[in-house]
Amino acid sequence: MAFDADKYKETTRGQWEEYAEGWSNWAPLLEEWLGDATQRMLDMAGVTEGSRVVDVAAGAGGQSVAAGRRVGATGSVLATDLSPTILTYAAKAAADAGLTNFTTRELDGENLTELPAGTFDSAISRVGFIYFPDRHAALTGIHHALRDGGKFATVTYSTAATNEFFSIPVKLIREAAQLPAPQPGQPGPFSLADPAVLEGELLAAGFHDVEVEVVDAPVRLPSAAECVRFERESFGALHQMLGGLDPDAREQVWADMETELKQFENADGFVGPCELVIAGATK
Repeated sequence: MAFDADKYKETTRGQWEEYAEGWSNWAPLLEEWLGDATQRMLDMAGVTEGSRVVDVAAGAGGQSVAAGRRVGATGSVLATDLSPTILTYAAKAAADAGLTNFTTRELDGENLTELPAGTFDSAISRVGFIYFPDRHAALTGIHHALRDGGKFATVTYSTAATNEFFSIPVKLIREAAQLPAPQPGQPGPFSLADPAVLEGELLAAGFHDVEVEVVDAPVRLPSAAECVRFERESFGALHQMLGGLDPDAREQVWADMETELKQFENADGFVGPCELVIAGATK
């Protein structure tokens, strides 16, 4: 069956509408886990005091808030996302942080040409860009929105083999639900695992001075059971993949995930393998 990008985006929007609260509730873990990578992303994007920043696929806005703190009262942050519900959590996070330089806009990340040209100094996207069916459209839109000399930076996952905290659950679901492997080029968590692919796409969209780093970012939780709870409460895509199974079969898959992930427990708790790719480029 041919990949239907429009249906995929409709489904993705629905997932985030349904699981926005769960993702937001896990914000403390997300910022502890992704905090260092986020700061490096902001460095690569040239986010400093006074910068005008657009966050693409902002989600609940943890990285948007981090950018808002950097830019200060003289800068601004626009958080965009396909899901209006999750943007309400981003707006609340910004308000709770005391930011007055923060706005949100429901916007498909592949349609950033709707923004005025050359408006922003910096663009960022944290573990969102990997889910775009048409990454070239997204990148050319980002390029359009940036001023000359402006910078874009993103955080993505590396390979499935180096991200077993998530790839093991995905594998177990695919096996249980008898789902086919993703088609080449199809969006997904490991669609940009090869840094050379991301670099090539940035260059093809007109960016230059591409910089890529691969960093270790383990997911630390008290137990494998807590990791499963985190993924169950906040990863809508997993529920969508499980949709064809009856309730008992779904519960069995969640239980199997916990069993498989216990291999990453030690005296300090659960340390789930995760490797991230951070890339930046200039317009």
